[in-house]
Amino acid sequence: MNGAQALLQALVEEGVKLCIANPGTSEMHFVAGLDSVPEMRGVLGLFEGVVTGTADGYGRMTKTPAATLLHLGPGLGNGIANLHNARRANTPVVNIVGDHATYHKRYDAPLETDIQSLAAPVSGWYRCCEQPETLLRDVKEAVAAAVGPPGKVATLVVPADFSWTELPQTNPSQQQLFEHSRNQARTSPKPSVTETAEEIAKVLSCGEPSIVLLGGNALEEKGLLAASRIANATGAKLLCETFPARLERGCGLPSIERVAYLSELAVMQLEGAKHLVLAGAKAPVSFFAYPGKPSYLVPQGCSVHVLAEPDGNTVNGAGDVLRDLADLLGAEKIKSTTATGTKANEKPTGQLTPETLAGAIGALLPEGAIVSDESNTCGLFVPQYTKTSPRHSWLFLTGGAIGQGMPLATGAGLACPNRKVLSLEADGSAMYTLQALWTQAREGLDVTTVILDNGSYALLQLELSRVGVGTPGHKALEMLDLSRPDIDFVSLANGMGVEAARADTAEDFTARLEYGLNTPGPYLIQARLK
Repeated sequence: MNGAQALLQALVEEGVKLCIANPGTSEMHFVAGLDSVPEMRGVLGLFEGVVTGTADGYGRMTKTPAATLLHLGPGLGNGIANLHNARRANTPVVNIVGDHATYHKRYDAPLETDIQSLAAPVSGWYRCCEQPETLLRDVKEAVAAAVGPPGKVATLVVPADFSWTELPQTNPSQQQLFEHSRNQARTSPKPSVTETAEEIAKVLSCGEPSIVLLGGNALEEKGLLAASRIANATGAKLLCETFPARLERGCGLPSIERVAYLSELAVMQLEGAKHLVLAGAKAPVSFFAYPGKPSYLVPQGCSVHVLAEPDGNTVNGAGDVLRDLADLLGAEKIKSTTATGTKANEKPTGQLTPETLAGAIGALLPEGAIVSDESNTCGLFVPQYTKTSPRHSWLFLTGGAIGQGMPLATGAGLACPNRKVLSLEADGSAMYTLQALWTQAREGLDVTTVILDNGSYALLQLELSRVGVGTPGHKALEMLDLSRPDIDFVSLANGMGVEAARADTAEDFTARLEYGLNTPGPYLIQARLK
């Protein structure tokens, strides 16, 4: 058994059974080894940003890591933006990066790169395998680090000659070493600097205006229900992160307002609070600096209390700690306020606008759907129209690096083949990782993609005024315009094997969406918004 085959077998033994790959020469023995390890599923992505974003979507839905296979430093570099998003989401991901053979590196071949410098900003764990005999141990430790808690991006660099080297059969002493390494990597995380539930119960019972800010696994069912009981018992206001990794929504669950992206609106949401309790979230800050506007959005005079850290470094997750807090407050006897299914939203008619598009989604979103949301400015109405929809999961742009939406939807489709995935994608962001459509077609994934087409980088047009540059000129506006030529997403999708259609009215869009949501396999709608 060569090193590549042993590496694959070790991944499978550690529970990693999906590898999303964009390989090159230094990874060819790994590719060949897939045939000898049938338990490992290989999925090809046509760009490394698709590969890493797909691993993020898979990890968010399964809470287990997929492996990526990346080609040297440039391959890792192409995937960094979506690894940044995965890191912000605490998603478990195992990167396998093929490197030059050890004896070849001294010649400074064209693809020779400082891989560690590239990997460091997005990796919670990093190692370059130093000898073939430690390869299995390194794989096991990488997976253990990725799983956490908290979930991390773990990057393992494997020289090409280690992949083709024949390894001796594992003897008992080696196996003991591997098990010891795994146990060392999976020791309990260090205690977090948090306040106890008893202390925070006193804070919330003092009668002063309070906000509980939710993040992480506090946004799963048990955390949401407990948080709602706490709010009803104390009068505290509930908010959640602007872009959480995953939010459970719909009928039977509390509807939680997110902290606004625009700092001006976020300041209004937080205004008057004397206490801010963090349950799996960080204190809110502005996404960018703006002249004359605050970066730190917590009101002056507001005390911040940490109930659970955002990275999962607590004995229990944020959802469990919230349930303990609810019990201390006597809120276990108080009902949660949950979204109740009412009469289904009427199907919209007339012009296709961001609001009529949202109305159609609200009327048609099916039970168990997974929504990958990179809709940006044109999707602002969708959360409101779907809060009483059947139960569904929502995945957000955690790190703000665009080009995440379609790969994330691809990963969700691989993770949950029995659930419909709805990908809401802004037109500008779509052009970053459009190759994800090809992978969706090849794998037959049940993903309906909606391109919200307004022909511009509308968010950046808004930011021009917010940063105080005054009235933009013709050259500036040209940099934010996506016309001349208009992008034909229908043809692009067709060219990658995905059925697609254009919608110009609310009626058109509703009919196309209904077809896509009721037809298995990938489908794309180019929604031309007015």
